[in-house]
Order: sequence, then C-alpha cells, then structure tokens
Amino acid sequence: MLVNYVRTVLASLNVDKRAVTAIEYALIAALIAVVIIGAVTQLGSGVKSTFYNVASEL
Repeated sequence: MLVNYVRTVLASLNVDKRAVTAIEYALIAALIAVVIIGAVTQLGSGVKSTFYNVASEL
C-alpha cells in the first residue's frame, strides 16, 4: 500500500514539464534582453561622443 502511494506521488511529479520549459525560455529571453540593453547602451555612448566631436569641430 505504501509502495503504491509512493509510486503515485512520484508519477505525478513527472506529469507536467511544460512549466519548466516555459521558465527556461523566460530565463533565456531575460538574458537576451540584458545583452541587448547593454549593447545599445554602449553603442549610444559611442554615438553620443562622436556627435560631440563633430559638433566641436564645427
């Protein structure tokens, strides 16, 4: 009887893995967003300094 209960509980843990996959995709999307934000910030700083250099030469 206890063995059947343990089997039932362990079987119910492996039923739905969609939530785990969704969490993994969310973490990957968050990592990509952080990388994009960092790249845009660095690119924006470079463009800003270039415009300041051009403005000062005029």
